[in-house]
Amino acid sequence: QLVESGGGSVQAEGSLRLACAASGDIYSRRCMAWFRQAPGKEREGVGGIDQITGYTSYADSVKGRFTISQDAAKITLYLQMNSLRPEDTAMYFCAADRGCPSGLLVPTHYNYWGQGTQVTVSS
Repeated sequence: QLVESGGGSVQAEGSLRLACAASGDIYSRRCMAWFRQAPGKEREGVGGIDQITGYTSYADSVKGRFTISQDAAKITLYLQMNSLRPEDTAMYFCAADRGCPSGLLVPTHYNYWGQGTQVTVSS
């Protein structure tokens, strides 16, 4: 089970931190990632992490602005979002699966999804 929190409304250049609380053993959710979907657009990967190796991957559009991190127990995944832009407005989803053989940011590889949390950035 994945439960997201932390969404909200913010002005451009502001910051938000999303959190995703996960259940189950770490090997069942080795790969975790954040995705977003804006109205009328496809779901896109934002950033992901292999919780065993610590390897991370980010979309080019968020590199240098967004950072993924975990708590020490690897139960909660965070997405720190800085320098937010209106184009970052979307529903943000947390996803997890036991493997990610073709990369962390491919949505079809994930079988477990949270309910989503809305992020709205105004100019």
